[in-house]
Amino acid sequence: MTNSCLGKIRSYYARFSEKEKKIANYILDTPDKIIHRTINEVAEDLNVADATVFRFCKRIGFKGYQAMKIALASEIITPMEQIHEEITEQDNEKTISEKVFKSNIRTLENTLQIIESDSIQKAVELLHHAQRVEFYGTGGSAVIAMDAYHKFIRTGIKAFAFLDSHFQLMSASQLSKHDVAVFISHSGTNKDTIDILNTANESGAKTIGITSFPKSPISQNVDVTLYTSSEETEYRSEALASRIAQLSIIDALYVNLMILNKEKAKTALDKIRSAISDTRM
Repeated sequence: MTNSCLGKIRSYYARFSEKEKKIANYILDTPDKIIHRTINEVAEDLNVADATVFRFCKRIGFKGYQAMKIALASEIITPMEQIHEEITEQDNEKTISEKVFKSNIRTLENTLQIIESDSIQKAVELLHHAQRVEFYGTGGSAVIAMDAYHKFIRTGIKAFAFLDSHFQLMSASQLSKHDVAVFISHSGTNKDTIDILNTANESGAKTIGITSFPKSPISQNVDVTLYTSSEETEYRSEALASRIAQLSIIDALYVNLMILNKEKAKTALDKIRSAISDTRM
């Protein structure tokens, strides 16, 4: 995982308060200026309290302002290759492929930085005790939901997913307080997904959201939120990049469940392998 100060600021940016964004913009715009200034000078430039700057440094994972300055100075003095370089029309096929791969790597590193251990633990606990787990998503997120179903059916837990939003809505209406519904949406603002979430909440189900925006309707209305982080370029939307992070969060939940449900998982896997064995040459 990268310790990049600028990388941390970019990955957290969507979750910052207005004051935090003010500090973030100041650092991102003039990183070379920051390393020569005291915390008092930065606070005075931005018209905020010293404590606000200090809390910002803690927010992005540093012990204090000095620790953040040291990390920032090492980036500026010994700049590393920017792995999220913009793709240009002049790039050849190999270069474009390398930039896409490096962008995916950065998306995973940034997401790993912002994953909260308490949220992952709570999500695993909810899934572990669920009688039934359903995965919901529309558009590109529906593909992630189907991938989650493809994995979780191996855990021994009753798992379901539907591509059609009407089927999803009907299924959500049949959930109970013993069930868990997982909602996948990069923006967290998809109307169909929000309607399905409202139905699941009315049914009494526990809910988990996988999204990139903490102030979105989905993030604000689930029991547990797991955040992804990604950046946008001219030729590749952040929603496309976030797909890699969403898949990895699903994988992390799946492996946790497999460890907790060893016996059930083994029985389920044996049945699946037996069922599909005749499909192979």
